[in-house]
Amino acid sequence: MIDSGTTAWMLVCTALVLLMTPGLAFFYGGMTRAKSVLNMMMMSFVAIIVVTVAWVLYGYSLAFDTAGEGGGINQIIGGLDYVGLSGVFNAVYEGLIVEGGNVTAEAAAADNFPLMVFSAFQLTFAIITVALISGAIADRAKFGAWVLFSLVWATVVYFPVAHWVWGGGWLTQLGIEDFAGGTVVHINAGAAALALALVLGKRQGWRKEPMRPHNLTLVLLGTGLLWFGWFGFNAGSELAPDQTAGLAFMNTQVATAVAAGAWLVVEKLRDGHATTLGVASGAVAGLVAITPACGFVDPWAAVVIGLLAGVGCAYAVGLKYKLGFDDSLDVVGVHLVGGVIGAVALGFVAAYPFLPGQNKGILIEGGQISQLGLQVLGPVAVGGYSFVMSWVIGKIIDKTMGFRISEEAEVTGVDISTHAETGYDLGTVYASGVSSSNGPAAPAPKKVDA
Repeated sequence: MIDSGTTAWMLVCTALVLLMTPGLAFFYGGMTRAKSVLNMMMMSFVAIIVVTVAWVLYGYSLAFDTAGEGGGINQIIGGLDYVGLSGVFNAVYEGLIVEGGNVTAEAAAADNFPLMVFSAFQLTFAIITVALISGAIADRAKFGAWVLFSLVWATVVYFPVAHWVWGGGWLTQLGIEDFAGGTVVHINAGAAALALALVLGKRQGWRKEPMRPHNLTLVLLGTGLLWFGWFGFNAGSELAPDQTAGLAFMNTQVATAVAAGAWLVVEKLRDGHATTLGVASGAVAGLVAITPACGFVDPWAAVVIGLLAGVGCAYAVGLKYKLGFDDSLDVVGVHLVGGVIGAVALGFVAAYPFLPGQNKGILIEGGQISQLGLQVLGPVAVGGYSFVMSWVIGKIIDKTMGFRISEEAEVTGVDISTHAETGYDLGTVYASGVSSSNGPAAPAPKKVDA
């Protein structure tokens, strides 16, 4: 029997996570220069299109089809039973149970909901992971090359990694914990962002010209949408409206608030000013870091994780200047570093084991040291794989169709050169509402006495 309450909960959470990608478009769009805002936002929106099609055709099957030969689980990639989402409509979601290194699929009677809803929920994670990468290459990427990269990367990187961690693959069997995507989403995207930043090189005038965010109001709007949608991202990953979902919800709020505050304190002490960009970046850093741990830790531990993320990421975003790579919108400093902080911290403070039959209590209270090793292995394996594959994919695209726009187009602005549009019509507007850019202005309206 389908549980209508759980089904409704998961549909709402799916919509919340999908909203995060337009939120990311606002967040990234405001952080770029005015001449690139539309292109930056388009890179997020086109990820919705590309990943949705790939997910329906084969992505869900590769990530979550656990039926192997003889009922076993393929450790590297899923099967093809759900190609085109065939066989999904009448199926019920079955959770993966790990005991003694063996993985089995088992439906939880109290939490039954349609497999199609689970597929839709996981689709939204795949979408935003691809969109996150685009922030590292703002102002200088060919739109067509980005579309191709999105398709190939989702196919050869995201779908396999999702299978490794969540779909019964080798990291699942080892016992890694990643409640809502610190490894699958943020470390995965952050490593890919670093690789693409190296492939495309630095922007024209980087470190010589000011490249400040052109619209901080958009940044704050995007941050609010991300924060709002993240409750579906984290609490929804429990896949049931229960106590653990409530824990994930509270931990998400706590860590985000603490990280935003910590970033502001760092700015004030270091630079003398607490900025709007700082509070937005700190909030996102907290959201990223708590993601892998939100359903596994007590709220006091969420405070610790948020503090570590706020301070650590505030300093990490400056690494690009020391190491010489142009990560335009700090995807590496926030998502890669924040994801690692959350995943590794989980090895110390986990208190609520998600996988039954294993002692995964808080390390300082007698939990297994082996779990900390797994929490380090996951980021290293996923980050390394994502970086290498992203670099290879990016290089092949760059050597064939070219990944970077011309210098002239970059100086002019990618909005005009690629989309023949601008984000803002800056023509003078008269009282009549007719812009001078559209021809002679209409005469000013006559004064009318009351």
